[in-house]
Amino acid sequence: MHDVVIVGAGPVGLALACELGLAGCSVVVLEREPGPGSPLRSAPLGRRGLSAASVEAFYRRGLLEPLLTASGVQEVFGAAPEAAGVPSGPRFVGHFAGMMLDGNQVDVAALPYRLPGPAPEAVITDLEAVETVLSGRASKLGVDIRRGVTVSAVTQNGESVVARAGTDAYEARWLVGCDGGRSTVRGLADFEFVGTEPQFTGYTLQATLAGPQGLPPGFHLTPTGMYLRMPTDGHIAMTDFDGGAFDRSQPLTREHLQAVLRRVSGTDVTIDEVHLASSFTDRAMQTTSYRRGRVLLAGDAAHIHSPLGGQGLNTGIGDAVNLGWKLAATVHGHAPDGLLDTYADERHPVGAAVLDWSRAQVATMRPEPHAQAIQAVVRELIGTRDGATYVFERLSGSWIRYDLGSEHPLAGRSAPDFRFEDGSRLGDLMEDGRGVVLDFTPDRRLRASAAGWEGRIRYAAGRAANDLGLGAVLVRPDGVVAWAGDRHPDPEGFEEAARRWFGAAPAGAGPTDRAAVS
Repeated sequence: MHDVVIVGAGPVGLALACELGLAGCSVVVLEREPGPGSPLRSAPLGRRGLSAASVEAFYRRGLLEPLLTASGVQEVFGAAPEAAGVPSGPRFVGHFAGMMLDGNQVDVAALPYRLPGPAPEAVITDLEAVETVLSGRASKLGVDIRRGVTVSAVTQNGESVVARAGTDAYEARWLVGCDGGRSTVRGLADFEFVGTEPQFTGYTLQATLAGPQGLPPGFHLTPTGMYLRMPTDGHIAMTDFDGGAFDRSQPLTREHLQAVLRRVSGTDVTIDEVHLASSFTDRAMQTTSYRRGRVLLAGDAAHIHSPLGGQGLNTGIGDAVNLGWKLAATVHGHAPDGLLDTYADERHPVGAAVLDWSRAQVATMRPEPHAQAIQAVVRELIGTRDGATYVFERLSGSWIRYDLGSEHPLAGRSAPDFRFEDGSRLGDLMEDGRGVVLDFTPDRRLRASAAGWEGRIRYAAGRAANDLGLGAVLVRPDGVVAWAGDRHPDPEGFEEAARRWFGAAPAGAGPTDRAAVS
């Protein structure tokens, strides 16, 4: 019996498999497709943007350089020189409802608790590159990835869960559905899936145009929809507000795609040849819970929405990183009470907010006078420094702050990449998937307390190049700050946070008598 069965070998399932494998769990991944890679997952149609939050996740596990190499990235966006006191302004900032942001307007200094570091603000990649990096790491960690396996039944009891595929049965203590927007696991495990119906059919295609000069490159929000043309690879995307009626209902012929493109663009552009095409909608749905017994969901299996702003992949990676260490601690039996429930407590509100962000963009894009009036207002707002900074904060993921019950403004946020004076960084200390306590004082009492969780929490002490006025910080394995202490950190505050997130200190793990070292 495995510890965990993961259904789906996309980026979310593979990211979760890496987190569990890093923690020493026995994991099998079941994927219905017979092999990795497909034209729809490679560039240009598989092109995606990884936000700052997702890039940080790769960086903290030592996967940033392999990702950049697999993505063919020659330069990164927003990487700050070490001499700078704050991160440099982002040059790749994305859009809201097809209205591009100006990176020069983003006030990086206003974003909460940021420090310069090697992780860029964004990486342009494709799904195939992401999956190649993650599957390679998962295999090295002993994860069993089985392709061409279609799950047809899921049953569970109080002790285990079984996924059946044909005559084969895969039993584990836990099962996680990471099998996409049309999730089989979601249906088999009877999760409730609620939300709003689509307003448009979207199309993405690679095509050869006759006289493409008549179709200018970039995003274009028009009175009849929106279209995007990439200038070099024939990639075109467009939205047609038909209520989602065409999506997957008819063949994507050249004639149909040309008619939609002409209507949306307001030009007489001619498509000579369609090389590849697919459709999608802005249907926005979310499961009411992320767990039923021993079955959990992550990524598109738990929430779907339009791809506007590239939030789907990034939200899914956030799910996987949040869930992985919590599920591993549960498997190994040292999770504190309720730890696994905090996965849904923290990630369900994030998913709901992303759905509303998507809906707001769709409402702004509608081809009718009221929406067009809103467009004018939004253009003015995102043209301001405050407006551009707000939208960038949402797109980058830096807005996310989990409610951990702490009044400290850093608690619940992604940890800044603190750098010690010897050059070592927080990101370097997180590659093994443990929690980290950074002691900037250093304080012998705190060191003695941290020794009680040796094996689960790494202790690192030293002066920081910029400690942001803090004395110590406890960082969860997912990079979230669990506790922050002032210039004279209270070991009791650390111990309370450590027990809450890492369970009771292992017996005989190290000294816990602070009086002995005071």
